[in-house]
Amino acid sequence: MHENIEPESNEPPGVPLAIWAESLYLINLLVVPGIGFLGQIWLYRGMDDTTPPLARAHIQQTLFASLWAGVLLVAVNLLIIALGGYDAPYTWVVVITYFTVCHSTLVLLGMLGLAKAMAGRCLRFPLVGRPLPPGCR
Repeated sequence: MHENIEPESNEPPGVPLAIWAESLYLINLLVVPGIGFLGQIWLYRGMDDTTPPLARAHIQQTLFASLWAGVLLVAVNLLIIALGGYDAPYTWVVVITYFTVCHSTLVLLGMLGLAKAMAGRCLRFPLVGRPLPPGCR
């Protein structure tokens, strides 16, 4: 499904797909959440036995990190509602804490992942990452 993305001769196989995975992850977090996530699902569903380990690793890491980001966002909203709703005075404390700690960390992981993908290296996201596939360095 992704055979039309050809690597340059001097880069490891799967670099373009890995870069796409990381870019879609950052797009999902920062620009257009729904569209970026649909792109990630498209990449994940397009994986097969011929997908290089580098691309497989980045696609899996970013999709599962996006799922965790969604879970955290829902949890924060439920916490706000449980603590008195959006009109409560401490709502902004919860929101700012979430964005400062959780969202910023996920964005920094995405930037690190993009740098690793561009360098042709695998990355396992701490806490929210999946085990790396065999053959991934």
